[in-house]
Amino acid sequence: MLGFLQGFAYGLFVTCLPWCLVGLANPRLAVATENPNRLQVLFRYCLLVPFISMVLWLTSLWGGFGPSLGGWLAGLVAVGVSLPVERGWRRWRARRHQRRLQERLAAESERRRAEQERAAREIGVAELDPARPPVGADELVLSLCRAKLQLLEVKRADLASQVDRFYTRYAHVMELLTARFDRSELAFERSRGLITEVCLGAVDTFTSMAAQARGVMGLDGDYVRRRLEQEGSKLSVEERIALKRRLELIEETDRRLRRLVARNESALTLLDDTTVALARVETGRPQATLATDRALEELRRFIEGAERYSRNERR
Repeated sequence: MLGFLQGFAYGLFVTCLPWCLVGLANPRLAVATENPNRLQVLFRYCLLVPFISMVLWLTSLWGGFGPSLGGWLAGLVAVGVSLPVERGWRRWRARRHQRRLQERLAAESERRRAEQERAAREIGVAELDPARPPVGADELVLSLCRAKLQLLEVKRADLASQVDRFYTRYAHVMELLTARFDRSELAFERSRGLITEVCLGAVDTFTSMAAQARGVMGLDGDYVRRRLEQEGSKLSVEERIALKRRLELIEETDRRLRRLVARNESALTLLDDTTVALARVETGRPQATLATDRALEELRRFIEGAERYSRNERR
C-alpha cells in the first residue's frame, strides 16, 4: 500500500508541469471551475498539487523506498480523471444551490403575496371555500367556487380574493332584495336577473384571468430579472434575447390581468351602488300604529289623566 502511495506521489508530481502549461494556454482545460483564469492554474499546479504529492510521498516513506508501477500510472492519470469528476460535482452543487435558492425565493414570494392579500382583504368579506360551497348555494355561487379554484390552481391567491368580495357583495345585495320586494313581484325578478348577469360576467372574467395566469405559471419573473441584472454581461446574445422576451411575456400578462381586475372592480362598484339604492327603498308599511310625534302626545295625555285620576281617588 505504501509503495502504491509512493508511486502515486511521483506520478502526480510529474504531471504538474504539463498540466500547468496546458492551463496557461487554456485555463478551461486544466481547471474545473466555472470561469477559470491563469492565476488559478498557477495556484493549483504550482502550489496545491505539488504540496499534496509531497505530503503523500513523505507519508509513504514509513515503508521504505519502493514505488510501485501501478501507483506511478495512477498518479499520471489522476489529474485527467479528477477534472471531469470535479466538473460534475461542481455542476451538481450549482444545480442544488440554484434549486434551493428558487425554493426559498418562491416561499418568500408566497409569503409576501399572502401578506399583501391579508392587507388588501376588506373587513367583513366572507371567504368562499371552493371545496365546501355554502349550503343551499345557487348556480352563481357554485360558478364563483369553480372560478376561485381555477385561480388557486395557478397560484394566484391574490386574484382569488376578489372572488370572495364578489360572493360577499352578491349575498348582501340578494338579502336586501329579498327584504325589500316580494319574490312574486316583477321588480324582484328583473333586479335579480340584472344582478346575476353582472356576476356571471365577473365569473367569465375570472375564468379568463385563470387561463392567462396559467400561460405564465412556469415563468419566474424575479429569476429572469436577477439573471439579467447579475449576469447580463456574461450572457450570450441569444440567451439575453430569450430572457428579455420571457420577461416581456410576463409583464404583458400582468398588464392584461390588471385590466381584468379593474373591470371586476367596476362591477363591484355597481353592486355597491345597487346595495345602497336597495337600502333606501321603503316598500313596507310602518310597524307602529301612530306616528312618533302623535305617540308622544298621547303618552303625555295619558300621564296627565293618570294624575287627575289619582287626585279624585284621594278625595
